Amino acid sequence: MYSNSTSLSYPTVAQNPLLMAFSVLVIDDEEDIIRLLRYNLEKEGYSVDTAPNGIDALKKAGTNSYDLIILDIMMPGMDGYDVCKKLRTHPTHLQTPIIFLTARVGELDEILGLELGADDYIQKPISPRVLLARVKRILRRKDELVKTETVVAPEILRINGLVINRQNYTVNVEGIEKFFPKKEFELLAFLAANPGRVFSRDELLSRIWGESVQVVERTVDVHVSKIRDKLGTLSDHIETVKGVGYRYQIITSRT
Repeated sequence: MYSNSTSLSYPTVAQNPLLMAFSVLVIDDEEDIIRLLRYNLEKEGYSVDTAPNGIDALKKAGTNSYDLIILDIMMPGMDGYDVCKKLRTHPTHLQTPIIFLTARVGELDEILGLELGADDYIQKPISPRVLLARVKRILRRKDELVKTETVVAPEILRINGLVINRQNYTVNVEGIEKFFPKKEFELLAFLAANPGRVFSRDELLSRIWGESVQVVERTVDVHVSKIRDKLGTLSDHIETVKGVGYRYQIITSRT
């Protein structure tokens, strides 16, 4: 950690012209964490904005767009989970990558964060080197995913009573609009765009969450279960292939 008396000089983007001026919002109630992350991110050429709590963060997110958000979970008043939920309902931040910072250790906490739409999960104490590597990978993958998803799924996909609109992240199920958090939406859109093809859990984790994100296979099962609940009578279109993974199966008739 850096002491409050340490004098820091932040380089400008112009000093590091090889990097794009990606904008990052850092949200944490600990001043030392804010200083540590700001110093290391700006040293790499990122444009950094900060907020000491969830309320201030939502105000800034409501008037600014960011390429990435780094969000602490344990904050007084409004914790990171609640902030993430609200961010994912804002049109500007439906797809903004979010990295959770946490002192918690446990699979259930990690799955909860990912279910809410987080893209990665980093435990404290923070290693600046690890954090910067994750940030670079996520921002790089953000562009790669856009290109990949454009190939495998059209902007508006109509299949089996579903209308999946990738422009505004909406899903219409047999005439009724249902809310799908970011990862649930991407998983459903990916499977529906490739009907009949079986994808292993590992492959789905890699394509939807990215190879750099450390998540367990059960994360896919949890997301598929939530998707099925929202699909209602169309839930049987997502088929479990035992010992392998999942596929979207087109059912032409029902008995």
